[in-house]
Amino acid sequence: MNRREQREQIFKILFGVEFHSAEELDEQIALYNGRTWRKFRQKEADYILNKVHSIVEHLDDLDSSLNAASKNWKTTRMAKAELSILRLAAYEIKYEEDIPVSVSINEAVELAKAYGSDQGPAFVNGILSGLA
Repeated sequence: MNRREQREQIFKILFGVEFHSAEELDEQIALYNGRTWRKFRQKEADYILNKVHSIVEHLDDLDSSLNAASKNWKTTRMAKAELSILRLAAYEIKYEEDIPVSVSINEAVELAKAYGSDQGPAFVNGILSGLA
């Protein structure tokens, strides 16, 4: 599984976080894991799980950064798909020095094309450009 596919799995779990409490995260991951991850190697599953947990631990900081980077949109008003994509990319930009900023932004735009609204790719690109 390549990094793009891993990002997609991370996005899907983060999207689910929007609809469940933090206390339910491990239970939700286990349910998702049971349905989806049978085909993944353990190393890939561990990478995904560790990254999801780390992103969730940093949600307040990530949301604060996203709020500062956006002009008229606060995270509380953003569509859930775009917000999950933005959090993933913001995490990579802020905490993963081995991933170039341009790659994080491009991958986020691609996720927005697949899962966001029609305006999602431009919205994600605009917010992340202000963050970088």
